[in-house]
Amino acid sequence: MPRASKPTTETELYRPVHDYLVAQGYTVRSEVKNCDIAAVKGDDLIVVEMKRTLNVQLLAQAVERQKLSASVYVAIPRPTNKARWNAESKGIRHLLRRLELGLILVSLRKGRLPVEIAFHPVPFERQRRKSGHRAVIQEIERRSGDFNEGGSCRRKIVTAYRENAIRIACCLDSLGPTSPKALRALGTGKKTLDILYHNVYAWFERIDKGVYALSAKGRTEIGQYPELVEHYRAQMAAGEGIADSEG
Repeated sequence: MPRASKPTTETELYRPVHDYLVAQGYTVRSEVKNCDIAAVKGDDLIVVEMKRTLNVQLLAQAVERQKLSASVYVAIPRPTNKARWNAESKGIRHLLRRLELGLILVSLRKGRLPVEIAFHPVPFERQRRKSGHRAVIQEIERRSGDFNEGGSCRRKIVTAYRENAIRIACCLDSLGPTSPKALRALGTGKKTLDILYHNVYAWFERIDKGVYALSAKGRTEIGQYPELVEHYRAQMAAGEGIADSEG
């Protein structure tokens, strides 16, 4: 019976990895001190943990083996569709690099390399992107409150931009057609004209030069954010900022 092109058991992963390491000059033994594979060449010790799937259990085992050696790899079957897998596994591969683990892909398909080293375990330089760091802080500063529920995927996220658009929409809903200048006086912010002009959500209509109104779509869709709408309508009812707009 011909062998499967993809390993279906952990034991099928063993022989290709064993043979690869032996060819590199290592003495290889299996099941040594809880290590699936231990390979030695001089003072160099390589540890390989094998699993049919790349999961949390495998990562935990590999990290535990880092107490024994800095050269720890995880070995999994080579994905059937490598290009698709590369796209879908970007996050997990980044995690492996952050954990300073190497990745080995094993194939039994004839004509294909039985062992492919996706990457070696090397020290990971943890550098924060200053632009990204600042962007998160600015987004928090621009939101007036926490109007999202962590982990939710059923409602569009209330970003600082969306919150600003909802505030403008509430003002237009209460006052009717209004100029950007009057809206800014009510506290809608310096991006008011930009939000009205670009009309990303199709919530606004330009009815005259320098005058905007709330569209039917906008009136319907802001109803999806009752907490924010109630908050801004309460501000309007209290007359916050209206004196400034009349000046």
